[in-house]
Amino acid sequence: QVQVVESGGGSAQAGGSLRLSCSASGHTERFGCMAWFRQVPGKEREGVAAIGGDGTPSAADSVKGRFTISKDNAKNTLYLEMNNLKPEDTAMYSCALSVYCSGTYLDLNQYNYWGQGTQVTVSS
Repeated sequence: QVQVVESGGGSAQAGGSLRLSCSASGHTERFGCMAWFRQVPGKEREGVAAIGGDGTPSAADSVKGRFTISKDNAKNTLYLEMNNLKPEDTAMYSCALSVYCSGTYLDLNQYNYWGQGTQVTVSS
């Protein structure tokens, strides 16, 4: 069983920055895709950013140019650098991993390993 643990959430003011980290118990090279999702109460979980096994990133339109996903295989860690934060970025952010991937990596159905989530709150 793969253990997935997020950290780095917290509070920030609009225009500020936060960096989320996701530590995986397995070697990140084994995962075909890794991603960050977010969810607010009463709404569906949405894909924020994803990265393939070859390092190719993708991001939702709402965060393009502001959020950057990356991974460090040596540390088995996935990151989400969030800049120019907006109040609408407030959500519970979760890390997701999958060994086998196809199609769009921002589809939550791709993933079978999930973390518990870390809260991000952005104030105006």
